[in-house]
Amino acid sequence: MSGDQTTAEKNETQGSSWAKLSLVALGVVYGDIGTSPLYALRECFRADHAIAASQDHVLGVLSLIFWALAIVISTKYLIFILQADNEGEGGILALAALVSPSESNSEYRRWAIFTLGLLGGSLLYADGMITPAISVLSAIEGLEIAAPALDSYVEPITIAILVGLFLFQSRGTASVGTIFGPIMLIWFFTLAGLGILHLVQAPQVLTAINPIYGIRLLFENQLTGFLVLGSVFLVVTGGEALYADMGHFGKQPIRISWYWVVLPSLLLNYFGQGAFLLRHPEGFTNPFYLMAPGWALYPLVVLATLATVIASQAVITGAFSLTLQAVQLGYSPRMTIRHTSAEQIGQIYIPLINWVLMFACIGLVLGFRSSDNLAAAYGVAVTITMVITTVLFFLLTRMRWNWSLPAALTVSGIFLAVDLAFLAANLFKISNGGWFPLLVAAGAYTLMSTWMSGQRLLARRIRERALSVELYIADLMNDPPVRVPGIAIFLTSNPIGTPPALRHNVRHNKVLHEQVVFLTVSTAGVPHVRLAKRVEYEEIGEGFHRIMVSYGFMDTPNIPLTLATLPSDKLNLQSEDVTYYLGTERLLATARPGLAIWRERLFAWMARNSQPATAYFSLPPDQVVEIGSQVEL
Repeated sequence: MSGDQTTAEKNETQGSSWAKLSLVALGVVYGDIGTSPLYALRECFRADHAIAASQDHVLGVLSLIFWALAIVISTKYLIFILQADNEGEGGILALAALVSPSESNSEYRRWAIFTLGLLGGSLLYADGMITPAISVLSAIEGLEIAAPALDSYVEPITIAILVGLFLFQSRGTASVGTIFGPIMLIWFFTLAGLGILHLVQAPQVLTAINPIYGIRLLFENQLTGFLVLGSVFLVVTGGEALYADMGHFGKQPIRISWYWVVLPSLLLNYFGQGAFLLRHPEGFTNPFYLMAPGWALYPLVVLATLATVIASQAVITGAFSLTLQAVQLGYSPRMTIRHTSAEQIGQIYIPLINWVLMFACIGLVLGFRSSDNLAAAYGVAVTITMVITTVLFFLLTRMRWNWSLPAALTVSGIFLAVDLAFLAANLFKISNGGWFPLLVAAGAYTLMSTWMSGQRLLARRIRERALSVELYIADLMNDPPVRVPGIAIFLTSNPIGTPPALRHNVRHNKVLHEQVVFLTVSTAGVPHVRLAKRVEYEEIGEGFHRIMVSYGFMDTPNIPLTLATLPSDKLNLQSEDVTYYLGTERLLATARPGLAIWRERLFAWMARNSQPATAYFSLPPDQVVEIGSQVEL
């Protein structure tokens, strides 16, 4: 009996935990997809390639929306993609790291996989710029319905809200994170309530669940019907966000939130908008707000604004997390990364990314001026990212999960067919604004790929001049310099080569510390490496030691904290008599075989402006000595 009670108590505790996490997940994971009803259905009837709001067209669009949510979100992401976790973490870079082969003879495959991940990550930055702009703007546009006289104030109010949102980032979201979930719960209940209000007046709209209506729309309207898919895709644009945020909540709470709250609310609202259009086809200009009772318009605008701010917050947080992964995996220069919460590891703030996103959002609002125009730019980046995710998922099923080729092709093929159909429809948006996310992605990809290639080139140039540690020590001991008390730690990217900083120090200062440590820091292809497992130690002899430190791509490097885990009987690295030596290279672009001259110059510029290693590795500034050298790329 007592055993049964214990099991019941455990189940109750677990259920309570999942309930709390599911509630919080509403405010982080589903903010983007949850605010799509503000503009998604309307764009099918208002965009440049729109169709008339006739009964057949309304039922056809609703059918496409229903099956898009069922296939892309409910099946692809919630059932399959969420299983593709990298030790609990999600997101396209985490997936690329999981799929990347570890064999040394697979360099080309590794390069191809990480290139896909890099491209997908670059596209998500573009999504991070558009989502806050279109979400907040579409919410404030409700004022045009409630009070047409306020039409001219929509843009200024939108910009003011966006500026306030980005200014708030430096303070962190931990303090208000607990209210995001309840607000979004109210939002989803409101979506459901508005939908039911009109469904009871035109219940025949529910027949749109039949896929025949969607298929008929596509075939009868030919090209125009196919292009409507570009607008239908707006209902699933949050798919990548829920995968990227998996590490914060786990799979089960995300699934519970979707199947029990988000999906029913979205479907009720979309079908409610369709029912409204069947009775009022002239309301296609903004069915979401027009189907609301007059007395509810102002409260609805306020609630929609809160929901879109929360959705924007989730996207901004996602951009910070993506950047942290990119820095750790060697795709990006070191940046200033501030932790805004002592309890939650994921709460970070990256000033550079914050300000870039803010000015981009303001520019989008001023440049496109309406959510209609922004919708033309929205979707292109996300569709390409979804295609890349499906390709990486196929590789995962074959390389890690050992699926048979027919099984992997069948599952991934179905998803890829849907993704490519959406992508093809969105490509027609390029001339109307879709060029913007592609331009942003191209810029981000150029920067990150140049940094990654430049780092490899720099490492190769240093290795060309490096001497073997063992040979250098043997040569040094033939005519040993003066040994001084203390421990010198030389950071080096090449664990078997002698750091240039050591050679310069001995050559110019004619001294050598009693204990010399060669420290190499690397990033593993997993999110986290436990503190006790991060350090590998090797004694070389003659007072020389080699230490390998490994971090996960979601860990924050802290060299002193990590080295403190080394037993003191090996080295007392907690002593104040420890000096860290860093080599700072002055990079010169040359005509030597390597990168294009413009990329070498770009890499040198990024290296000069990256965060100093002292701050990035949390080294005590008064114990750091930097020794410069010149490297010709």
